[in-house]
Amino acid sequence: MLARYALVTGGGGFIGSHLVDALVRNGYEVTVLDNFSSGHERNLSNAVKTGRVKVLKGDIMEKADIGRAVQGCGSVFHFAANPEVRNGDPNTHFEVNIRGTLNVLEEMKAHGLRELIFASSSTVYGDATLLPTSEDYSPMRPISVYGASKLACESLISSYCASYDLKAIILRFANIVGPRLSHGVVYDFMNKLKNDPTHLEILGDGTQRKSYLFVDDAIEAITYCARIARQSFDVFNVGSEDDIEVRRIARIVEEEMRVDNPRHVLTGGVGGGRGWVGDVKFMRLDVTKLKSLGWGPKHSSEDAIRMTVRSIINEWHNRCLV
Repeated sequence: MLARYALVTGGGGFIGSHLVDALVRNGYEVTVLDNFSSGHERNLSNAVKTGRVKVLKGDIMEKADIGRAVQGCGSVFHFAANPEVRNGDPNTHFEVNIRGTLNVLEEMKAHGLRELIFASSSTVYGDATLLPTSEDYSPMRPISVYGASKLACESLISSYCASYDLKAIILRFANIVGPRLSHGVVYDFMNKLKNDPTHLEILGDGTQRKSYLFVDDAIEAITYCARIARQSFDVFNVGSEDDIEVRRIARIVEEEMRVDNPRHVLTGGVGGGRGWVGDVKFMRLDVTKLKSLGWGPKHSSEDAIRMTVRSIINEWHNRCLV
């Protein structure tokens, strides 16, 4: 499915920048469209040095920006979004995630592009009663506006595939972690302990259990799906095959940061120990469908967390040397 020239929206972000690196390694010319509201230009520094990446500072809220970005491209990796699951503003999610996706689809249609890979989320399932959760699980009842916006985007894409001969792959990601991470529980814990190693606030009751996937595994899944997909519209879960409790994540962070027994302060959370309103307390995706096609995660959730902490410590150290 993958064309030689690709557009990555949100290519300066955490997952997007790793995807850009991978596409360049695989011999593709890449255009990045990003407003850098949550991403960073430094994430693209090595890829830009290859001469195979063009960076356009622009916004998916502006059709003209998308129109410029799609020129000469064959495939679109749509990863631009408001990433804030916790306490996200409904209007921002609607405008950026839903209307922004509509703008991408409209510009693809206007310029004759037919290949789309979309970054969705495990949050579309809401509080699934079946774990691990497969792609055909129903009813899908998101409990966060972020999850609802991603599900709405999936529906839009499905309708464009049926109506305008688009070919699309939907990737429902578990929690992706790794180098360049700049939000989420791992990054949150690390910053808290960096600022005060004597105690650590843990949102919720600490028993939340979720799946974490190392970013290298996620990137392999993305490029693999793009190569092997055959249907005009298909959906794949992308995650590890296990999960990990928040309290265990805290201990791993402490071990890797060499912080000795900080006092844990549990907030108690809401709605049965959730970290915040809209937080899915238990999540593990069934990745059987993608595994049956030849992809599989190389790292467990615990390994992914530990590798991520080490990589962020290294990033902090390198910035101090600059």
